[in-house]
Amino acid sequence: MALTNVACKNAKPHPKPYKLTDERGLYLEVATSGSKWWRFKFSFANKENRISLGVYPEVSLAEARERRDAARKLLANGINPSLHRKLEKARNIAAAANTFEAVAHEWYAKHSPSWAATHSDKILRRLERDIFPWIGARPVGEIEPPELLAVLRRIESRGTTDTAHRAHQNCGQVFRYAVATGRAMRDPTADLRGALAPVVKNHYPSVKKPAEVGALMRAIAGYQGTIEVRAALILGALTFVRPGELRYAEWNEFDFDAAEWRIPAEKMKAGAPHIIPLSEQALKVLRELHPLTGHGRYLFPSERTNDRPMSENTVNAALRRMGVWQGSNDRAWLPQHRIHFAE
Repeated sequence: MALTNVACKNAKPHPKPYKLTDERGLYLEVATSGSKWWRFKFSFANKENRISLGVYPEVSLAEARERRDAARKLLANGINPSLHRKLEKARNIAAAANTFEAVAHEWYAKHSPSWAATHSDKILRRLERDIFPWIGARPVGEIEPPELLAVLRRIESRGTTDTAHRAHQNCGQVFRYAVATGRAMRDPTADLRGALAPVVKNHYPSVKKPAEVGALMRAIAGYQGTIEVRAALILGALTFVRPGELRYAEWNEFDFDAAEWRIPAEKMKAGAPHIIPLSEQALKVLRELHPLTGHGRYLFPSERTNDRPMSENTVNAALRRMGVWQGSNDRAWLPQHRIHFAE
C-alpha cells in the first residue's frame, strides 16, 4: 500500500527502528531518535543494495518518489545507482577544485611564502575584490577572453587603469598555473594584450628642497588628527621607508637599546632583511606611541581591528588634509606614494 503524507508526518519513534513501505522499493525508515530517512532498495548484479534518498521532511514524499524513479531509470540502463552517485560526487568535488577561485588560492598558497607581506596582501585583496565575485565560481578551463575582459573593464571603468593591468597580470599567472597543473588548456589573458587602456605614468609628489622639508615637518607637527597617524607621518619622514613597510611595522621588530628597526626579509621587496638605525627623534616617537598600541602586534593598527594594520590611504589622506598634495587623481599614486626628501 502506498504511503501518504499524513502517515509520514505522524510516524512516531519506537524502541527499535522500523520501516514504512511505499512502492517500487521506496520506504521511510524511522529511527529510535525520531529522524526519518528515505531509502531505496534495489537489486543489481543479483545483489541487494540500498541508497539513501534524503531526510523527511526536508525531502517530501513526492520528491522521494522522483528520486526513486530516477534511480530506477539508471537501473534500466544497466547503471548501479549507488556507484553513479559516488562518481557524481567525485565529479562535483573535482569541479569545485577546478574553479578559478580554487586554482587561484592554490597558486597563491604556493607562491606567496616567497613574497613580501605587503605584496601578497595586495594581490589577494585585488583578486577577492575585483575578480572572484565575477568569475571565481567558473571552471578555470572554460573562461574565455571576452568574459575576462568584461571583468577587467569593470576595474578600468573606475578610473583605476593600473589596477586593471595588475589584475590582468595576476589572472595570467593563475591561468598559466592552471595549464601547468592540467586544469586548463590555455591562458586567455594572452589574447587581451592591447585591449585595456595604457597606464598613464604620473610623477609622484616629492619634497626635495630643504625649505620644503621644513615646511612639511612643521605641517606634521601641527597635525590635529590622531596620535597614531601623526606618529606614522613623523616616523615615515625620519626613516625613509616605503608606505607598506611603515604600515606593517611590528613592535617586535624594534630594538630600543640598539636603536634599530630590523625589517625581516619576507616584508622587503628585495627579499633581504633590512636594518634601519633610529635617531633620538624616532625613538622619542616610538616611546610616546608604545603606551597606545604597544599591547598589540602593529605600531599602527586599523581602527576596526588590531589584527590588521591601518589602511594604506590613512597617511595619504592626512597629507592631503595638510595641503601637502592637492592632486585630482589620487588613485593613480596613493598606493605607491612615497615622499622623497633628497635627490
